[in-house]
Amino acid sequence: MNDFLSGMAAALSLVAGLFFLRFWRKTHDRFFAFFAASFWLMALHRGVMLSLRDSNNEHLVAAFSIRLLAFVLILVAIVDKNMVRADARKGDKSA
Repeated sequence: MNDFLSGMAAALSLVAGLFFLRFWRKTHDRFFAFFAASFWLMALHRGVMLSLRDSNNEHLVAAFSIRLLAFVLILVAIVDKNMVRADARKGDKSA
């Protein structure tokens, strides 16, 4: 049952990535591209964890580094979006 739920989580992460990719194609906003890549990394993490479920624990650090990279990418997206807004506000006040 755990394998099934993990596979479903991976599939839904792929779908969420496609959802954000669609918004990126419409708006060309990097925020959506970062989120799409982040969800695809989360799906990759689930797949790697499924493949390592019966092996020893020596590769778990590499598997969880994929997940860490996904969350760092989300933080980068948020910071990048706020930096763009701060730059836009500075431009509005000086005009």
